[in-house]
Amino acid sequence: MNYITAHTGEFAALAVAIFWTVTALAFESASRKVGSLTVNILRLGLAFFFIGFYTLIARGHFLPVDASTHNWIWLGLSGIVGLVLGDYFLFRSYPLIGSRFSMLIMTLAPPLAAVFGYFILGEALNIMQMAGMIIVIFGISLAIFKKPVRGERLSIKIAPAGLLFAFIGALGQGLGIVLSKYGMEDYNAFASTQIRIIAGIAGFAIIITLLRRWGNVAAALKNPPAMKALLLGAFFGPFLGISFSLLSVKHTQAGIASTIMAIVPVLILAPSVWIYKEKITAVEVAGAVISVAGVAFFFI
Repeated sequence: MNYITAHTGEFAALAVAIFWTVTALAFESASRKVGSLTVNILRLGLAFFFIGFYTLIARGHFLPVDASTHNWIWLGLSGIVGLVLGDYFLFRSYPLIGSRFSMLIMTLAPPLAAVFGYFILGEALNIMQMAGMIIVIFGISLAIFKKPVRGERLSIKIAPAGLLFAFIGALGQGLGIVLSKYGMEDYNAFASTQIRIIAGIAGFAIIITLLRRWGNVAAALKNPPAMKALLLGAFFGPFLGISFSLLSVKHTQAGIASTIMAIVPVLILAPSVWIYKEKITAVEVAGAVISVAGVAFFFI
């Protein structure tokens, strides 16, 4: 077994981090234009067809008709927890604190995934992997805190509501990835993602119906800038991102996969400067270097 094959899960998680960097920027833009609820159901609808056409070519099935009852129940539940609960609140945080800080708060997802993985899957981390997780979380958390001036206490430099929404998003992501691994077993990762997406669409459809927001969805379809961002985000997010995340947890532990995926705040620094003209501090650069070093621990 060569090195790449031995670390298929870890490399898949790195790919997810890249995909989610693109999708975070795209969905931040779309959420500011048409709202988080609209973005959520439209990006899942687009991803449903992306995956359906892919699995039709690769597996001969547009829909996951060969999935077991176990697959449907647990992957469906993971879709509700991760895509409806987790992603809805994550997207709610975008307009409040921006995608860069939202993804920083999402670094809480790996330790939550590790805890859920321990209780649900019986997974345990070795000392090197635990050290890597701690280093990654420490590194990408540096940018959250505001350096105090004399006479002031250390404080968080983001809106409390955005912080709360992003935390709920992290909770949903952490539990969702563990439920995905439990529900997927040996089933195809892309077909498993489609089951999660079907559950997610159903969940958001109920919410939008109760809130009477279908008019907003119809209006978004006539908004070309928003739809371009949605298409880009749906391709790299629910289609490639979620599918590769399931491929990752299929070949490595959920806590490890989630930690590597959590380097998105590092990867998003450069495009944040380029696209949104954000100023990056020396502390944030230091956090990026530290977190990347922490990811390396998972490859030793």
